[in-house]
Amino acid sequence: MSDLFSPVEPPEMASARPLADRLRPRTLAEVTGQEHLTGADGALTRMIASGSLGSMIFWGPPGTGKTTVARLLSGEAGLAFEQISAIFSGVADLKKVFESARARRMSGRQTLLFVDEIHRFNRAQQDSFLPVMEDGTVILVGATTENPSFELNAALLSRARVLTFKPHDEASLEELLTRAAQAEGKPLPLDEDARASLIRMADGDGRAVLTLAEEVWRAARQDEIFDTEALRDIVQRRAPVYDKGQDGHYNLISALHKSVRGSDPDAALYYLCRMFDAGEDPLYIGRRLVRMAIEDIGLADPQALVICNAAKDAYDYLGSPEGELALAQACVYVATAPKSNALYTAYKGAMRAAKENGSLLPPKHILNAPTKLMKGEGYGEGYRYDHDEPDAFSGQDYFPEKMGRKTFYDPPERGFERDIRKRLEWWAKLRRERNS
Repeated sequence: MSDLFSPVEPPEMASARPLADRLRPRTLAEVTGQEHLTGADGALTRMIASGSLGSMIFWGPPGTGKTTVARLLSGEAGLAFEQISAIFSGVADLKKVFESARARRMSGRQTLLFVDEIHRFNRAQQDSFLPVMEDGTVILVGATTENPSFELNAALLSRARVLTFKPHDEASLEELLTRAAQAEGKPLPLDEDARASLIRMADGDGRAVLTLAEEVWRAARQDEIFDTEALRDIVQRRAPVYDKGQDGHYNLISALHKSVRGSDPDAALYYLCRMFDAGEDPLYIGRRLVRMAIEDIGLADPQALVICNAAKDAYDYLGSPEGELALAQACVYVATAPKSNALYTAYKGAMRAAKENGSLLPPKHILNAPTKLMKGEGYGEGYRYDHDEPDAFSGQDYFPEKMGRKTFYDPPERGFERDIRKRLEWWAKLRRERNS
């Protein structure tokens, strides 16, 4: 039922709204790409059926329907809907929203408060939600593109269920394009390859695929069909979804590091290029390659550290785009190098022992005795000079007496103790099996 006093949008203005806005789902059942939440057996569908909603955090990438689903939830549950953004709102705005929600509650109606970009609120602002969540004044639905475990208070998370929104897959993006063609009353003027390319450009973002499609319709002349090259000219190029300081950054560097550790040069190169393509600082990648050479290769191939340092310096000297090739060379080297974390494990064990055992005095026989008093205390007594011993090895104990002998470093076999060629053959076999 419409409000008599609310402005009525003229038909010509309604058609001028962006395509993504015009195609917003009107029911949860119409939401695409989130069947695990909105499908027949989805988590949100079951909540609606039970007649009881709790506070939630919607976590997922842009364009996956978080705002739309929150609005539909309030409608299907019969709740008042309030929306604020953490970018534009402060404590005063929150107080007004809470007061309005309390007034509604006194009249018998609960409020669903949707907070977009909730991770942008500071800790104190996040804490302000706790009382109104606990007494039922509001059902909080917060939306975030960042990992809630890192960005939200533990107290807030303990009172809200985290629901993950997935990026759209090709099937759901294709369904959105089909709906768009029905709304426009004409097919999308792209050939098959160009249509597939447009879906890839959207990168799992439903809003983006509709925006790109709208640009294609605007550019097309009568009976004109675009191929992939023409599509790129029209829409230029959509930047990959990648925030250097947040999840995209950490996900890709983790994938690169684990591909190197797993001796897969092809996957390592792929993730390296993904990061270059997204605009990551190459010197950051260079520093990470140095870390991989130390942590995952160590003394199994000491040359790895030299090569990674040289690659970082080469990029610093050459700049872009030539310098990236040096980093790619180092990436393949560390991926195919023999692996050993013996030094990394030894360092952590030794550091743990140093912290746990306190300031123990080294054994007196390895302490210098520059004074008579120290000689009298037994400093240096019994020390054996290793160079004078058979095979230049005395076998003395150098650990503090109260600590006892410890073993931290278990050295790997020297050289290529693992056959790298066998690893490369394994990856080739895996590719053949996948392609067959």
